[in-house]
Amino acid sequence: MLDRLGELEVFLAIAEAGSLSQAAIRLRKSLAAVSRILGELEERLGVVLVDRTTRRCVLTAEGRQLAIEAESLLSRYQDMVGATADEVMAPRGTIRLTAPLVFGREYVAPALSSFLATYPLLSAELELADRIIDLRYDGFDLGVRIGAIEDDSLVARRLGHVGRVIVASREYLAAAGTPATPADLVDHEIVQQINNGEVDLWRLVEPDGKRITLRPSSRFLVNSADAAINAAKAGRGLVRVLSYQVSDALACGELVRVLTGFEPPKVPVSLVWPESKKFTRRVRLLSDFLLAELGRLPVLTDVAPRC
Repeated sequence: MLDRLGELEVFLAIAEAGSLSQAAIRLRKSLAAVSRILGELEERLGVVLVDRTTRRCVLTAEGRQLAIEAESLLSRYQDMVGATADEVMAPRGTIRLTAPLVFGREYVAPALSSFLATYPLLSAELELADRIIDLRYDGFDLGVRIGAIEDDSLVARRLGHVGRVIVASREYLAAAGTPATPADLVDHEIVQQINNGEVDLWRLVEPDGKRITLRPSSRFLVNSADAAINAAKAGRGLVRVLSYQVSDALACGELVRVLTGFEPPKVPVSLVWPESKKFTRRVRLLSDFLLAELGRLPVLTDVAPRC
């Protein structure tokens, strides 16, 4: 029975990852072992479950049906075992999560460290990246996302919100003047961020609600928010960033917020997970912890931090 359950776990990993090699990485098995298990399962059932190509594995009709039934069976089995284990065992295993680089470093990593101190048999893998990671394909349990959640396959729980703000040092503004309208930006030095080779557009809103999209000219382009903010602190010019990234600098007076009357609406910050993924006890514990800990961060509300 255990061997058969193991086969189904391998099959579901292939179905979720869409790749034998990715499934092997998730399961910490060799590619040959994963391929052999799938082949033996198909041979025993007498059907092809997965159409293999050089890039992706696609489930056949029989494979899709088996995936539905296998997920239900394994879910019931895990519930049965978990109900017993919860009473007699401390949570154990590994949780994988992802978060944006700066937010993850400043807030998620410290919260995760506190969580692990409470549960010594748990471990965690935190990947920080300023790109959208496919949680299901890449085998992540949880993710922190900044911005609207457009993926219908994800469940999202709101943590708070952040704004997009334009800031500069007091010294720069004393020398160059403070812009009063977006049209004044042409007369200013701009520190511009680039992401994946693309220059960030500055989206602003007029007091009457009219939306403005600008691509300010810049002599200093950089693909790091930290570097852009440090340049602004050094008097290099104006920079547009997320509010949490400069909350301390604003509170301490290192940077000054400008064009506040033209800022766009706040964007949500959410904890997300794949809708189709069964929550284990350890993942539920961490999600509840992060919702509580991150949800009360001043930087995710309109409350300014203290210097």
